[in-house]
Amino acid sequence: MSRPWLTQTRAGILILAFVVVTAVAVGAFGFSELTLGIPSVVFLALLTDGVARPGSGILYPTVTRGTRDSRHVALTFDDGPDPEVTPAVMDALARYGARATFFSIGRLLKEHPQLARRLVAAGHELGNHSWRHSRWQNLFGAKEHTREIARGERAIASLTGCRVKPLYRPPIGLKSPQLARVASRRQLTLVAWSLHSRDTRIADPKRVARHVLERIRPGDIVLMHDGHDQPGRHRPACAKAVRMILWGLRRKGLQCVTVSELLNLPR
Repeated sequence: MSRPWLTQTRAGILILAFVVVTAVAVGAFGFSELTLGIPSVVFLALLTDGVARPGSGILYPTVTRGTRDSRHVALTFDDGPDPEVTPAVMDALARYGARATFFSIGRLLKEHPQLARRLVAAGHELGNHSWRHSRWQNLFGAKEHTREIARGERAIASLTGCRVKPLYRPPIGLKSPQLARVASRRQLTLVAWSLHSRDTRIADPKRVARHVLERIRPGDIVLMHDGHDQPGRHRPACAKAVRMILWGLRRKGLQCVTVSELLNLPR
């Protein structure tokens, strides 16, 4: 653990602050349950929030939404592309003249290159959702995080030819001090969401659409899933829900754009 990382990243500063506060408390009042316990409890609470809450910025700056003073929202789709679901999602987006951001798994982009090229040709944005989407990725060390992120970036660059680093969304939205270290070194833009569609828990597309439309506000980044990280599994409710959501957004006067457009970032 190098000194620059401790002083130049939020994760490092949090660890350094815990050490300093504990040392000061012990120096002033001696060893006791209070001088050791209170800093530890506060540190663990902050660390837990930084790790487990996708929108937390404690470990690393994380985007959750755009400004509320526009009429734009961003639909984002994780875990694809899926040849059974993603084409139907794209058809719905095309029907309403909407663009979206697809946080795609690198290995699936490689498995379905024609589908991936269709996403790019339609004007949608490809975001990096790691290479494998391991459910244990948050326990990886810095080197393994780097490999996962870099391979995902290369998969996207081979399709887009773009030198700008894609937006990154870690698997399951979880972060760790090691991820924060890698993200800082690679100057990544981490994107979470302000509204979860619950399409991973709700099988009825009407309920998914209603859940989104009853809560959506200008500037929101909505999480949906056009794919699945487990081979052979699919999320068909997504495509049907998207059609209803887009119809509802039009009635609300909200336009669906990519995350980079929502945040005015270079594409």
